[in-house]
Amino acid sequence: MTEHSLIPPTPSSRTREQLVDAAERVLRAKGLARATTKEIAREAGYAEGTLYLHFADKLDLVRAVHERLLPGFVEMVSQLPERAGTGTVEGNLTDLARGALGLYRDMLPLGSSLFADPELLGRFRLMLAERQGGPQRAWEPVVTYLRAEQALGRVDPGADPAAATLLLLGACQQLVFVELMTGPEALPFRDPPGPAPALVATLLAGLAPTQPSDPSPTEPRP
Repeated sequence: MTEHSLIPPTPSSRTREQLVDAAERVLRAKGLARATTKEIAREAGYAEGTLYLHFADKLDLVRAVHERLLPGFVEMVSQLPERAGTGTVEGNLTDLARGALGLYRDMLPLGSSLFADPELLGRFRLMLAERQGGPQRAWEPVVTYLRAEQALGRVDPGADPAAATLLLLGACQQLVFVELMTGPEALPFRDPPGPAPALVATLLAGLAPTQPSDPSPTEPRP
């Protein structure tokens, strides 16, 4: 337990956390378009005016919900380059894929509502730009990790780390999209240990360093 965790939250921070909790529940239940600040405040047990003491508007609440879901995945991805040369490439990328699948299952239902409101989406993009954030920030540490593994000879030097990163994270996002859209029964990966190992094993077939073939033995001279 850290020293910070021993400090009890202030009433103001507790109120803020309760509002974020309520926002997540309402957004998941009703979607962004039908969720109102009044309903979120009521769900948290506060007057709407209290909500505006902590958040500028509904978009600010959406941002807060997103930021609550991100830290675990962000920490894992940011530490990935340090794992180069440790464990196995397959194990490290499988951990990444599992983390990405979990994040997308949390984020896609919340984030997809933004696309139904062009004005809100535009404001959200500006907010991301101001904070230098966005889902693309997950790419760079993975690319850095794969380049480090290339330097160690554990990944094919001719492989494209950026393309491999997009293939793996894109596959995770597509799989969750189909799962949410059609239900898990439509997925080809329904049995343990889940899709992450299969996705990584297939990707590694193109990343594995090629072994030089043994030269054919020469015929003895007569």
